Parts: sequence; C-alpha cells; structure tokens
Amino acid sequence: MGEGEAKAEHAAKADHKHAPSASSTPESYSKDGERRRGGRDAYRAFCAAIFSILVLLGIIALILWLVYRPHKPRLTVVGAAIYDLNFTAPPLISTSVQFSVLARNPNRRVSIHYDKLSMYVTYKDQIITPPLQLPPLRLGHKSTVVIAPVLGGAGVPVSPEVANGLKSDEAYGLVSMRVVVTGRLRWKAGAIMTGRYGFYATCGVWMRFNRSSNGQVPLLAPSTCKVDV
Repeated sequence: MGEGEAKAEHAAKADHKHAPSASSTPESYSKDGERRRGGRDAYRAFCAAIFSILVLLGIIALILWLVYRPHKPRLTVVGAAIYDLNFTAPPLISTSVQFSVLARNPNRRVSIHYDKLSMYVTYKDQIITPPLQLPPLRLGHKSTVVIAPVLGGAGVPVSPEVANGLKSDEAYGLVSMRVVVTGRLRWKAGAIMTGRYGFYATCGVWMRFNRSSNGQVPLLAPSTCKVDV
C-alpha cells in the first residue's frame, strides 16, 4: 500500500471516529424534550387536581357550617322562691332558695348535650349557696326545658358586707341575686358530635322580698342570662 493510500485510510478512520452517534441525533434530542415536557404537564395536572379538590372541600365545609353552625343556648330566669334566709354569727347564712331557669336550644338542626352541670347563687359576687351538681341534660332541636332545683345550705360563711347588704335589702323589700350555671356542652348534628366546650351562664335577678316572704316571690322582670361558651 502506498503512502498516499495509507494517509487516506487514516483520515477516513478519524472521520468515522468523530462522527455523531445515533444517541445524539436531532431525533433523540426531540424525544428527550417531549418526555420532559410530558412530565411537567403531568405534574401541573396533578397539582391542579389537588387544588380543585381542596377548593371543593372548602366550599362544602362552608356550606355545612352555614347550615349547621351551632348557636349558644339561651337561658332565662322565669321564677323564684325563697324559703329560708337567716343569719347567725360570725356571720353565717342559712338559705333555701329556688330559681326556675328556662333553657332553650335555638338551633334547628343541632341538639345540645350538657354534662357536669352545677348551679349556685351569689350576692355581691360571693357564693351564698353551695354549688349543686345537676344530672346530664339533652336539648333537642328548638326545644326548651325548665331547670328548677332547690339550692341552699346551713352555716355558709359570708363576709359582713354580704350579711349587712342582705339584711338591708330585706328591710327595703327589694333584693338582687345572681344565679350561676356552669358545666360543659357538646353540639350534635346528625352523627357528628363536637368536642366538649366550657359553659358559663350568669343571670342577674331582681325580686321583691321582705321578712314575711316565704315561697314564691315576684320578679321585677324576666332575667335573660349572659352565656359564655
């Protein structure tokens, strides 16, 4: 083989070595780009689907809340009776009183379940009857119930301010007391029941009372209670 032929053969081999391979042809670049674009499109579609589901769930939750949103119970003192109200040293008070509390559930689709209820009476922000535990209570849709336990106890210690204030009010014929109802409640709509919430209601009561009173005493007006949940 001549020197010219050897150089030509060597040049052909070099050209073949540096020729582009099949994996780097324009067709292969196009396929890789399509795969990347397809992956991005699938990811965008997945994110859009998740976002749509979350928006739909939010709308459903809002509608359910607007339909079933629970309202606080409403309490009103509609009657009162004082059977005993006496003082002894140092000062101590002996009481036997009864307040009729009308409890109403204002919800159309939600029932209210009470537990750990207790009730007591205060005068000038001091307890004058020991707290009385009440049984569990259920109020159905738009239902009412009257709670009227007899409250009281013998020898309850009070401050001189409370003793003198009650004696003065009794002599004047007009007395103001506060009925307090505490406990926990849950709302129930269908098969769904909420967790327990603290319940605290205070009812300021003005009534006519004097030394000759024994039993039912007239209220100056029905007392609507302030309810905190």
